[in-house]
Amino acid sequence: MILIYPINISYFINFYGDNVKVLITGGAGFIGSHIVDKFLNNNHEVVVLDNLSTGNFRNISNNKNNNKNIEFINKDIRDNDLNLEGIDVVIHHAAQINVRTSVEKPVYDGNINILGTINLLEKIRQYDVKKIIFASSGGAVYGEPHYMPVDEKHPVAPLCPYGMSKYCGEEYIKLYNRLYGLNYTILRYANVFGERQDPMGEAGVISIFIDKIMKNQRPTIFGDGNQTRDFVYVGDVANANLMALNWKNEIVNIGTGKETSVNELFDVIARELNYKYKPIYDKPREGEVYRIALNINRAKELGWKPTVNLEEGIKRTVDWMKSL
Repeated sequence: MILIYPINISYFINFYGDNVKVLITGGAGFIGSHIVDKFLNNNHEVVVLDNLSTGNFRNISNNKNNNKNIEFINKDIRDNDLNLEGIDVVIHHAAQINVRTSVEKPVYDGNINILGTINLLEKIRQYDVKKIIFASSGGAVYGEPHYMPVDEKHPVAPLCPYGMSKYCGEEYIKLYNRLYGLNYTILRYANVFGERQDPMGEAGVISIFIDKIMKNQRPTIFGDGNQTRDFVYVGDVANANLMALNWKNEIVNIGTGKETSVNELFDVIARELNYKYKPIYDKPREGEVYRIALNINRAKELGWKPTVNLEEGIKRTVDWMKSL
């Protein structure tokens, strides 16, 4: 069992340790399916809502705890007939997550990430759901940092529609708290990586690099490679969602606090795969920050910290991709 060491008991609510019925939107996706695993392993009841546009049913159908009754709903968060009867907590990960797509198709991005979230919030209100845990983006909402690592009080200035749509989702959730008393936890993720991240879909750089190298193709780095990211392992992210059951009305960065350049990242992956060639360099991509790392002091105060470092996480990801 995960232990929480609260600084102030007023920050917490009394879900933790109880059997909770959770609806996980996007639960067949990369991050969502790991959250499904985490909640099943802690004896909670799980309902997955996913339209399978980017998620994969295999991610949950192969779950070793499948006999613990995963209910699957093949629907979109924008559907008018969503039924949340009996749900205690909604964990909201269904989203358009591609920065480049958001720049090219901002209306499409906003339709899913803003209107879809509003529709979900209306269903939460209608069915009197107790809490929402929302996946936001620490890599996109802050924009170019004024200081590093970036804490939750840093000004918000997104560089892309994706970051703006995630921030709009945050603000609507806080509005529903003020209007209707909805409890929430907003998790601002760093760059999440790990098993089940699809290199052919809306993937992160780690799975793309591994896939290219395994196919004996040279990976492409967009920009000079000195741009930095904060890479956090998906298992640690899933653990944060479990612990967030008891975090009351908090916005929390979930990352490592460490900057890793794309060049450094490539070197780690190349060593793991014994790859001897150099990457290809191309022009930078629009809408992406140059440097970012998240201050995670608040998460640590609430009892969470990352446990899997970059090298170990990459090894696990490589092993998983080799097994496919």
